[in-house]
Amino acid sequence: MSGATARPAPPVALVGGLCAVGAALGFSLNDMAVKFLSGAYPLHQVVLFRSMVALAIILSVVIPLSGGYRILRTTMLGKHLLRGCFIVMANMTYFIALAAMPIADATAIFFVSPLVIALFSIVFLGETVGPRRWTAIGAGLVGVIVMIRPGTEAFSPIALLPLLAATAYAALNTMTRHMGVRETAASMAAYTQFTFLGFSLVFGLIAGRGDFLPVDAGPSVDFLLRGWIWPQMVDVPFFVLAGIGTAMGGFLIAQAYRLCESALVAPLEYVAMPMAVFWGVAIFGEWPDAVSWTGISLILGAGIYLIWRETRKSA
Repeated sequence: MSGATARPAPPVALVGGLCAVGAALGFSLNDMAVKFLSGAYPLHQVVLFRSMVALAIILSVVIPLSGGYRILRTTMLGKHLLRGCFIVMANMTYFIALAAMPIADATAIFFVSPLVIALFSIVFLGETVGPRRWTAIGAGLVGVIVMIRPGTEAFSPIALLPLLAATAYAALNTMTRHMGVRETAASMAAYTQFTFLGFSLVFGLIAGRGDFLPVDAGPSVDFLLRGWIWPQMVDVPFFVLAGIGTAMGGFLIAQAYRLCESALVAPLEYVAMPMAVFWGVAIFGEWPDAVSWTGISLILGAGIYLIWRETRKSA
């Protein structure tokens, strides 16, 4: 008999859940930085610099710690590119909306995505979503509805963009779950950043001079089509923060959807909601009211309940 007793591995649901929470925090950091930069720089420039930072982190740190560069060899290049297109669509539509909306409102509308992910997981992956999961997802969505109350600016036409982003994000993570049987989280994160890099370079070459910007463009169109400018030193930390956030979020969310069913992971991403409120207050002076706090409580409660229950089942 061995003198040392091996420690039991943590439950898969717990590891996947913690990865989802960490990803939400990373993406929230990225959202804050992008919104901060949206008033001065074009979207393609922000994405280009962000992806350069993220790719440097992934290639120099994440890939070596995840098995080395051999994991980048793949037989699923077409699926990586399709997955990359979904995440580009999700990011572009969401960030364009973020330029014109309070960060908490945009985030709240975006969180229709867990319901879409749950539906996609049933249709495309054959997963089973039980009544307790549906209850948790539903409670979180009620919190979102509370956050975006009818009659606020959240129901302006620009609010359709986070809904489109949510649908693309659901498709992205359904593919992550499908591809995760053969691909690592690190390789999927790397190919995501390669896609962002290629997209932003092509878009910048086409529209980088600002020739397509209308005279009376609103903040969203202005963010999309304004011309390239050289970054100010005071803004460089925000480009770096965006890169760190997207590298961290991209790796951890891929790991979460590899380890756990989509319907478990999706509600845990709601932790980004209170972070969005925090950034709104601390950085942009967007103060939530009592109704918003009610919505946040519902959203957090749903996610905490779900991970608690799934961890007990896996123990």
